[in-house]
Amino acid sequence: MEIKKGIAASPGICIAEALVIDSEEYRIPRRSVKPSQRMGEILRVRNAFKDAANELIELEGSQDRSQGGKIKDIFAVHLRFLRDRSLRKEVTDLVYAKSVAAEFAVSTVLRKIATHFSNVKDAYISERAADIYDIESRLIRNLLGERREDINHLSKEVVVVTRDLSPTQTAGFDRKYIRGIATDAGGRTSHTAIVARSMGIPAVVALEDFVELVRPGDSLIIDGNRGIVILEPDADTLSEYRHHQEDFNALENRLITIREKPATTRDGVRVSLLGNIEFPEESDVVMAKGGDGIGLYRTEFLYLNRSTDPSEEEHYEAYAKVIHACQGKPVTLRTVDLGDDKHMLNRRFAPEPNPFLGLRSIRYCLQNIPMFKTQLRAVLRASALGPIKVMFPMITNLQELRQAKLIFRDVMEDLHEEGLPYAADVQIGIMIETPSAALVASALARESDFFSIGTNDLTQYTLAVDRGNELVSTLYSPVEPSVLRLIRSVVQDAHRHQLEVSVCGEMASEPEYVMLLIGLGVRTLSMTPPMIPEIKQIIRSVTVEDCNRVARHVLAMDSERHITSYLRSRARAIMPEAF
Repeated sequence: MEIKKGIAASPGICIAEALVIDSEEYRIPRRSVKPSQRMGEILRVRNAFKDAANELIELEGSQDRSQGGKIKDIFAVHLRFLRDRSLRKEVTDLVYAKSVAAEFAVSTVLRKIATHFSNVKDAYISERAADIYDIESRLIRNLLGERREDINHLSKEVVVVTRDLSPTQTAGFDRKYIRGIATDAGGRTSHTAIVARSMGIPAVVALEDFVELVRPGDSLIIDGNRGIVILEPDADTLSEYRHHQEDFNALENRLITIREKPATTRDGVRVSLLGNIEFPEESDVVMAKGGDGIGLYRTEFLYLNRSTDPSEEEHYEAYAKVIHACQGKPVTLRTVDLGDDKHMLNRRFAPEPNPFLGLRSIRYCLQNIPMFKTQLRAVLRASALGPIKVMFPMITNLQELRQAKLIFRDVMEDLHEEGLPYAADVQIGIMIETPSAALVASALARESDFFSIGTNDLTQYTLAVDRGNELVSTLYSPVEPSVLRLIRSVVQDAHRHQLEVSVCGEMASEPEYVMLLIGLGVRTLSMTPPMIPEIKQIIRSVTVEDCNRVARHVLAMDSERHITSYLRSRARAIMPEAF
């Protein structure tokens, strides 16, 4: 028996045989062509893009609708790339300028884009490189006249073991037989992990060299709750995990029954549970999980998977899709959060010694007003379709807020003069994600309609810890006493000004923090959509006074380690199956 620790990417437990897949990697040598052959190579490029897009459309049509909107979104992202004229032009220009073969041009351009994403420190963005490599492989296969062998025609339950999986490979899985995933590469925010969660497939990623240890047919246990994979388990371990599997399945079934029920404490206090999304299709998952709306729509992802700025119509269509999916429930859009590590391919950012403290978020928008106005026009037009709120990120002082609001009003006047419909009462809020904003929250509250506490960045900036730096990431914790005191102060300032205040960082998605946040006075939580039922169950199992006692106890403590241990023990007592 061998136990391997990785990253828990998708919850659940499965026991099955291993299906080992060798991931293909194309290494395309440079091959020159005669000038007279260039037009033929350009035609091959165009046909490859067209054929690859048709493959994806066919694959998308074969998907089980019950697998959720996230899978459709992955196909949409890949199709958007394949239909991007500027991308295709970059490839054909290379063919013509350098007299090279279609395969080499495709590989050169796509790998340049993938490298751009890979070099970004932000985990979510860097893991988008897998999408580019997947698109490259699909194009190369079409140029070479090859088709990938499907892995969804199986006759028994298996765990897929491989170095890495592309998003479209994962989306093509037959849920009936593929019961788990174990990969050497990947992260919790990779598309593979996200799709696995949406399909309910337990997954552990970042196992490094696990694929070298496994042979086809080996017995495996995937523990997607703890991030553990067990190779050839002994009888006692098998028995133990079968019991764990039964407990987890029982919890999942119980959570389904509360989907339509409100997140109300035992003493009758309602807590709003909202979803965080990056793509419009994810709003379907929020609704399916019983969410009360969208608390954070990260709109910068409209910019990142492309080589050109999105048009006003593209913005509008994306926002309209979310509003329609939410069926009258509120949608909060965060204006574009570019800068730091999130750069568009067609925008040049001057190198900065510390980009996280540089030109990013609202600062970037205020220096790129035409781009900012394009987004705000689409937001306001979409407000005519349903309840929508606008949220500015990384506000650190009143001047930034006032400047952003002035631009917003200018756009509103432009639409009025053009006779375009919009809602005149769109609420404007801000994210509190720096100590500066937290310390002047009372002043900011006088000019805001709502607050949303972004605990990810607030923790990072308060503790001076880069959470993506493995050398110091152990110092990163949202329950450090200093961070908790800032959260409490912001909530109190918001309440004094009768403002709604939510928490939208990863902290809101963690079951052990729910009672603490409610005890601190938070009544709106925005989280990763799959966690909504679990958080709801905890809320329905406690009283506000229970939560107040937890908060008082935690605020009297001075050790993050003791706070974490205490909060986990309280949550485990309420929902032991989740831990």
